[in-house]
Amino acid sequence: MGHHRKALRTTAVGAVSATLVAGTALGFAPTAHAAPNVRFVDIAGDGGTVLKANVVTPAGSRGTDRHPLLVMPTSWGLPQVEYLAQAQKLADSGYVVVTYNVRGFWQSGGEIEVAGPPDVADASKVIDWALAHTPADAGHIGMAGVSYGAGISLLTAAHDKRVKAVASLSGWADLIGSIYSGRTQHLQAAALLDGASVVTGRQSPELRQTFNDLYGSNLAKEPELVAWGKKRSAATYVDRINDNGAAVMLANAWGDSVFPPNQYVDFYEKLTGPKRLEMRPGDHATAELTGLFGLPNDVWKDTARWFDHYLRGEDNGIDHEQPVQLKSRSAGGYEGYPDWKSVAATDRKIALGGTTTIRANVNSGADGGVVFLSSILDQVAQLPPMASIPLLPRRWAAVWQSEKSATAQQVRGTAKLHTTLTPTKESGTLVAYLYDVGPLGLGKLVTHAPYTFHGRTPGKPFGVDLELYSTAYDVPAGHRLALVVDTVDPLYIEHNPSGAQLTFSSPANDPSYVSVPLREQ
Repeated sequence: MGHHRKALRTTAVGAVSATLVAGTALGFAPTAHAAPNVRFVDIAGDGGTVLKANVVTPAGSRGTDRHPLLVMPTSWGLPQVEYLAQAQKLADSGYVVVTYNVRGFWQSGGEIEVAGPPDVADASKVIDWALAHTPADAGHIGMAGVSYGAGISLLTAAHDKRVKAVASLSGWADLIGSIYSGRTQHLQAAALLDGASVVTGRQSPELRQTFNDLYGSNLAKEPELVAWGKKRSAATYVDRINDNGAAVMLANAWGDSVFPPNQYVDFYEKLTGPKRLEMRPGDHATAELTGLFGLPNDVWKDTARWFDHYLRGEDNGIDHEQPVQLKSRSAGGYEGYPDWKSVAATDRKIALGGTTTIRANVNSGADGGVVFLSSILDQVAQLPPMASIPLLPRRWAAVWQSEKSATAQQVRGTAKLHTTLTPTKESGTLVAYLYDVGPLGLGKLVTHAPYTFHGRTPGKPFGVDLELYSTAYDVPAGHRLALVVDTVDPLYIEHNPSGAQLTFSSPANDPSYVSVPLREQ
C-alpha cells in the first residue's frame, strides 16, 4: 500500500506539472496584451509577507471616483494572472478588481497555509491596501474565487465584516467533509493537491505532516486532522457569516472529485442571509474554466450579476429568481427551486433484501472513476463510469436491482443507503454505487460514496447510514436502478484487513434500503 501511494503521488506530480505548464502558458498569454488599466503590484500581507497581485481599475476613472471593490485570491497552484480576463470584464463594468497569488505559491512569499489564519489575514490586508491605493469604495466590497480562492473568500467573509458579497466557485465549506468524507481518505484528490503544491509552491511543515498523516492512515492522528480541517472550514464559522450578513453565492459541479457537492449543500442550508446555490455537470473547476479565458460562461455571468445586485444595487432580478439552480447531467437547461428540500418531491425506496456476504481486498470492477477525467467525460459527452452489472463478481460485490421503471426517473438530490453490516474484522471500508442499468445490463454511474468504520466488534452487526454524493441524473424509462457495494476503489484509501468479509442483512425490524430522491414528474 505504501509503495502504491508513493507511485500515485509521483504520477500526480508529473501530471500536474504538465497540466500547469500548459495552463500557465495559456494563462500568461493575456499579459502580453494587458490593458493600460492593469497594474502588477506587491502587497504586504500578514506579517509583511509579499503577495504578488494585479490591480484592474475602470478605464477613465478619475481621482474622486469610487467604485465597488472585488478581491480575488488565486486557485491552488495557479499564477496571479488566473482571473485577468474576468477581472478586465468586471473592471469594464465599474469594479476595482485586485487579484493576488496566495502565500506559498509561485512568486508570493511565505509557505502554503491551506486557508489557515495567515491566509484570511492576508485577504484583509489586501482589502486594506486596495482602499488606500485604488479608487475602491469601502462600503461595497466583495470577494470571489475558484477552488482555493473560493474557500479563502468564504472564510474572510466570516472574519472581516467589510465583505458584503461572496461568489465561492468550486470551493469547500467543510474541508474534512471533502477529503475525508465517510471517514475515508480521498487518495487521488489528496495526491493531486499534494503534487500541485510541490510543483508550484512551498509546503509548510504542517502541510507536509498533514499529507503524511492522511496517507499513513494513523488513527491516533485523526483528531488532529479533524481539528486542522475545521479551523479551515467556513462551516465552522457559519454563524459569523450570518451575523455579518454577506450575500453568498455558491457554485459547484456534481462530479467535483476534490470538493464533493454534499458539503456545499449542507452549508447552503445553514446560511440565513441572501444566498444562491448553483450545481452543474463537471468536475472540480471545470464549469468555470472557459470563463478564465474570457469565453462566455454561465458561472461567471451569474457571478457578475450577483455582485451587480449586491454591491452596485442593480435591479437585475437575480434576487427574485429561484435561489437553487440545478442543471441535470443528462439534459440541458436549468431547473429552479425555492430551497434544497424542494429539489426532490419524493423518495423511491429500493429494498435491499436477503443476506449477502462479500470478500474484501479485491476491486470488483465497480469504480467511481478517475479524478477529473471521468467527470469531464460525463460533462462533455455524458459518459460516466460504467460497469456490466451482470458480470460483476458476486464474490467481491453485493448487487441489488430494482424492477424496470415504466417512466423516466429524474434523480435529484441525495440518495441514502441504510443497511445492517456484520464485519469479520474491527475495521473496514465499503463503497456504495448507484447505477442506471440499461436493457443489456450496462450500468452508468449515477452516484457513489465511501464509508469506513473502526473499532467494531467482529461478528457483531451494526447499522450503516451513508449519504451518497448529491446529483441530478435522468434515468430513461425501461431502465433499472442498481445498488452495488464493494470494498476497493482507486479513488480512496481502503481499510480492509487481509481476509476480511462483510455481510449485509435486512432484519425484519430494520429493513435495508437505498432511498433515491426523485423530482416531481
